[in-house]
Amino acid sequence: MVAEAEVVFQQSLPVVLDIDGVTSTVVSPLSSPKLGIRRSAASVSGGLSTSPVEDDCDSTIPVYIPTIRSGSYADIGPKRSMEDEHICVDDLSSQLGCLFQLPKPSAFYAVFDGHGGSEAATYVKQNAIRLLFEDDNFPQTSEVNSVYVEQVKSSLRNAFLQADLALAEDCSISSSSGTTALAALISGRLLMVANAGDCRAVLCRKGKAIEMSHDHRPINLPERRRVEESGGVIEDGYLNGELSVTRALGDWDMKRPHGSNSPLISEPEIKQITLTEEDEFLVIGCDGIWDVLTSQEAVSVVKRGLNRHGDPTRCARELVMEALRLNTFDNLTAVVVCFVTVDREGEAVVPLEKKRCCSLTPEAFRSLRNLLDG
Repeated sequence: MVAEAEVVFQQSLPVVLDIDGVTSTVVSPLSSPKLGIRRSAASVSGGLSTSPVEDDCDSTIPVYIPTIRSGSYADIGPKRSMEDEHICVDDLSSQLGCLFQLPKPSAFYAVFDGHGGSEAATYVKQNAIRLLFEDDNFPQTSEVNSVYVEQVKSSLRNAFLQADLALAEDCSISSSSGTTALAALISGRLLMVANAGDCRAVLCRKGKAIEMSHDHRPINLPERRRVEESGGVIEDGYLNGELSVTRALGDWDMKRPHGSNSPLISEPEIKQITLTEEDEFLVIGCDGIWDVLTSQEAVSVVKRGLNRHGDPTRCARELVMEALRLNTFDNLTAVVVCFVTVDREGEAVVPLEKKRCCSLTPEAFRSLRNLLDG
């Protein structure tokens, strides 16, 4: 059984709704020499004054802080060319440089499933972090509260829309090239996933799969209704008889001029959840995985691997190999992000058998030997 969060579609900045710990919605100079990111000085000043998303009333109670390690694996599968791309950044602070103030830990992951060539997926991969973090509205703070959440949602949404427009403006990229995109951002205990297309993110909580994204396909009833209301048609399960997804970046030969209502959109659907000690790992994959495996089946494959060897890279490979064994017909990309509990001093909490080690002085040893010898 797969747990899933209800999705609330809104155009403006939303009221946050928590449903069993999962929230979902739709939402938009300093420099970093590593990424060429520019931000205005105003975006750094000023603290966030609203109350945190979750208050820890008793400061003496240890706070759960995830420590993160990840692994990924990609395979061309039965196709002639590879159109998948992905990003894995376990430590955003070191990636972005000291000028960026971020919650700890901060990590970023993304997968892109291209179609009509690899140009769109490659472009978005190369520019995704820049497009997200150069947004002046991206919060500069180590505190995760309700204002931070809304600003990050807005920045994620804006990054998707800006990437889509950039693909339209770049003459080197074919107008028939497009890509689905899924991005996962971890800020402290906050996990936020933005998705446009049929890539998928699944959280494992106590062995149970919790879907952190919806597949945007024509068979999805809300998507089908939106497509038809905007003048599109579904033919044989394809948008306008051509595309198997209803949201994607690029594909400007199928989109109407900017500002017009189009059946194919780049608007991401965003979900969030607060991580707890019960959360074991996150699986992110392109549709080559999900065409042949359910979310729960993928979680079970990864969980077995982690129990055997504890290596997220090997788990990602095992998940891809299982999809190939089941005769998937697409490129394959899998990312596995593991969460480990740490204490306030930052050391990993590893369950160990309690042992007590004692040593004997030479005199005590002789006394013990005489006692045993009678």
